Amino acid sequence: MSLVLYGHPLASFCHKVLIALYENGTPFENRIVDLSDEARAPISALLARLLRDEARDSTIPETSIIIEFEQYYPGPLRLLPLEIDRALQVRLWDRFFDHYVQAPMQTLVSNHRRPEGTADEIEVTAAKATLATAYSMIEKQLADKPWISGDSFTMADCAAAPALFYAETLIPFTPEQPNLRTYYDRLLARPSFARALDEARPYFKFYPYKERLPARFRDAAG
Repeated sequence: MSLVLYGHPLASFCHKVLIALYENGTPFENRIVDLSDEARAPISALLARLLRDEARDSTIPETSIIIEFEQYYPGPLRLLPLEIDRALQVRLWDRFFDHYVQAPMQTLVSNHRRPEGTADEIEVTAAKATLATAYSMIEKQLADKPWISGDSFTMADCAAAPALFYAETLIPFTPEQPNLRTYYDRLLARPSFARALDEARPYFKFYPYKERLPARFRDAAG
């Protein structure tokens, strides 16, 4: 098989790529990277979101570029519009979710995993503030559209789904964010994301905030 995705079932950035691949039914081999070996942690972290295309002799280590690379293997859904203005909006929100939802979410999780008393409280406070601000901006963006950049599901929604899935366990959405809540529920119901989450079920027991996952995944986490 030409395409090989290296990743881990718990990794949110891997979910982002899986959603794109599943949306278009793109054939690929999924290889799980062992993240438990601390001695190889830096290398494993890099490998855990990498696509290898043997046919084109290409290795792509960045998730947004991986999804754009899919244009070499087109499917029924165009995840990046052809129109320049629409494409820029999709790229903008893709970057937004990676930098202002994924990144602070991962900061909070990594600080939680530190030995007791060693968390960086300044870093934690800043990450929580970033997430709160991001939620407000997403709520406003969704006021008149079903998906983050308009009427169609795009690469930006691929980025949004796993970012919000984990972020919501850290900083829950508020009653003043109904658009965000409805959007999140719509993402959870999307078959491509549901498939990625179902495949991750056996691994949710290793997530440090597993008790805050949606009920059906808490049961799987044990």
